[in-house]
Amino acid sequence: MRLLRRPEVQRMTGLSRSTIYRLISEDQFPPPINLGGNSVAWIEHELEQWILERIEQRDLALDRNA
Repeated sequence: MRLLRRPEVQRMTGLSRSTIYRLISEDQFPPPINLGGNSVAWIEHELEQWILERIEQRDLALDRNA
């Protein structure tokens, strides 16, 4: 299991910091885990799953419009 810090999460998803935290507050993005103090990280496979779900949503939309 690999933990990712926010800059890497931003690179992986293409999302800004504010968008990540807005989506978390709307229960639309995996929440981070607390590493202690002010440090948080995301679980890599949860982010990969989130990305795969976005791809599936895109593909379904394309199929409906075909």
